Amino acid sequence: MLEVSVRHRFEGFALDAAFKAPPGVTVLFGRSGSGKTTIINTVAGLLMPDSGRIASGDWCLLDTESGIRLKPHRRRLGYIFQEGRLFPHLTVRQNLAYGAWFAPKDAPRASTAGVVDLLGIGHLLDRRPGALSGGEKQRVAIGRALLSAPRLILADEPLAALDEARKAEILPYFERLRDEVSVPILYVSHSPSEVARLATTVVALDAGRVVAQGPAAEVLGNPGILPAGAREAGAVLTARVARHHADGLTELDAGGLPLFLPKVPQPEGGRLRVRIAAHDVILSRARPEGLSALNILPGVVHEVRPGEGPGAIVALDTCAGRVLARITRRSANVLGLVPGAEVHAIVKTVSVAPLDVGGGGRTKR
Repeated sequence: MLEVSVRHRFEGFALDAAFKAPPGVTVLFGRSGSGKTTIINTVAGLLMPDSGRIASGDWCLLDTESGIRLKPHRRRLGYIFQEGRLFPHLTVRQNLAYGAWFAPKDAPRASTAGVVDLLGIGHLLDRRPGALSGGEKQRVAIGRALLSAPRLILADEPLAALDEARKAEILPYFERLRDEVSVPILYVSHSPSEVARLATTVVALDAGRVVAQGPAAEVLGNPGILPAGAREAGAVLTARVARHHADGLTELDAGGLPLFLPKVPQPEGGRLRVRIAAHDVILSRARPEGLSALNILPGVVHEVRPGEGPGAIVALDTCAGRVLARITRRSANVLGLVPGAEVHAIVKTVSVAPLDVGGGGRTKR
């Protein structure tokens, strides 16, 4: 359990954040300027805060009160940047060997063969970075970080520079890291899709402060937080692949409710996380009939939270989990939406983007 408590003041901005990062992927989530990169650079030792403590048991990286300030190269961290930052004159094999060269001799080491297999980069070993795609470079950068035998991996918006196709290519590898590698990961993102798919724990930030911390479904499903704003609101459901249909649809079992998506690559029985964007949800008091939409989730209104404009976020509890809907306040009033009201959430099958569907992980979220 990594414990972080840091305070630092810049001109026009003050950071005062404290949180705990348990095993798995802890995502620092918030809008630009909320303090995410400042925190991760403090953990890395690239920024010395005015005061703070960063430690895990007897492994202390920083304690300003006791005068402990480990230099970056002594912190045993693997850092994955927005760009791969590979050595252009070295092959992939040599870039990986460079990471392994920094591993302490007495530290438990991942095998090069195992890392290469985990990341699917065996066919790239003799290439130089100039011959790699953006997604391939990031996979090599992950491998280099793993082979340095880090006690913690830092990832600062590692997918931000990639297009949608490259993000779809690399996200499954981060899911494998979360599920198969014991090294904890501190991951910076402002993308709700990445957070929904990857996070074991979400630390939501706003203006340099932690406003919430907890599992992804709990934090993203809270209409009072919305770290990325109302337009990016969406909840996370955990489901099981029930069957793949011949017409190209996959049927999920979401808490006993059927949920249809365009075909997903996971096998039957596999667990998934699905992010349902709030703006893709329509609400009805009566169960609708004669609709083209296949997904109808009955539930009960948990909360209605009006926005500053004409909109409102409705939090709905269903057997599948918490669902958020972004509607107008007028619609909420006309439908009589108050806590306890029975409603039906309607979700178009094709509205769920591929980036919003990912592996559910091994452990209970």
